Amino acid sequence: MAIDYRTHFPVMLPEVLANLCPCDGGLYVDATFGNGGYSEAILSSANCRVIALDRDPGVWKRAEELRASFGSRFEFRAGKFGSFADLVPEEIDGAVFDIGVSSMQLDQAKRGFSFAKDAPLDMRMSQSGQTAADLVNTLPEKELADLIYRYGEERKSRQIASKIVAARRSKKIETTKELAEIVYSVLRRVPNAIDPATRTFQALRIAVNDELGELESGLDGATCRLKSGGRLVVVDFHSLEDRIVKNFFKNNTGRTRHVSRYAPRSQEQNNAIFKECSKVILPSEEELQQNSRSRSAKLRFAVKQ
Repeated sequence: MAIDYRTHFPVMLPEVLANLCPCDGGLYVDATFGNGGYSEAILSSANCRVIALDRDPGVWKRAEELRASFGSRFEFRAGKFGSFADLVPEEIDGAVFDIGVSSMQLDQAKRGFSFAKDAPLDMRMSQSGQTAADLVNTLPEKELADLIYRYGEERKSRQIASKIVAARRSKKIETTKELAEIVYSVLRRVPNAIDPATRTFQALRIAVNDELGELESGLDGATCRLKSGGRLVVVDFHSLEDRIVKNFFKNNTGRTRHVSRYAPRSQEQNNAIFKECSKVILPSEEELQQNSRSRSAKLRFAVKQ
C-alpha cells in the first residue's frame, strides 16, 4: 500500500520546535525519522542541518524526497537510534526522539503491527530478524507470560500465555487476527473502550524490536554528542518509555541521594550532565481533537551543561 505522507502528522510538533529551538548554523538529529515530519519542520524553521536516523528501510523513499528539497542540509543515515553515538560522531546542537511504532507502520497491514488489520504476525521495524510469530510460537509459557506482563503491563498475562500455548499445539499462530482472537478468549471486548489486544501486541512489539534497550542506549548516545547548551527532546507514548526518559533526565540533573539520614542534605553534583530538565508537557486540546495518536503522548526535554 502506498503511503500518503500528507496524512501522517508529527505528534506535538509545535512543542518539539519550541523546546528544540533550532537556530541558523546548528546541527540537529531526528533520531526517529519515520515520515520525516520533524526533519522537514526543523529544516524549514532555521537555516540549519539535520541528520535523520531510522532502522526501517520503508522510509528511504521519503528521505530521498527531503534530500531533493533541502540538498546538503539534510542527510539520512540508516540504523537503530540505539547506535546513536556510532551513527553520529559529530557534536550536535540538539536531538529529538519520537518513541514507538509510527503511524505509517501501523497503517501498512503487511507489517503486522496492528490487530485491526489481518496480516502476518511480524512487527519488525527493521524488517529483519526475529518476528512476533517466532516469539508466540517458540517461547515457553512462563517466559511468554512474563514478557506480556513486563512490556504490556497486562494483568491477565498468565491466562493469555496459557491460551497461546494451547492454540499453538494444534496450529502455528501466524496472523494478527489469530493472536487477537486468542486474547479475546480471555478478555472481552467492550464498546468504546481500548481494545483488549492492545497490551499484548505492545508487549510483543517492544520485545521484537528491543525498544526499551534501544531507548536507553539512544539517550546515552545523544547526550554524549550534545554540545554544551544542546537540547534533547523526547516524545513517548506509554508508561514504560516515559519512566525511562523521566529517570534518565532526573538522574542526570545534579542531585545526589544520600541513603543515611545522618548524611548531609543533597547537594548539586559537580558532574551533572544537564543544567535544565522539564516537567512533562502534554498535547494541546486542539491537537487531541485533530490527531488521535497524540492522546497518550508526553514530551520531556533537557538542556546539557
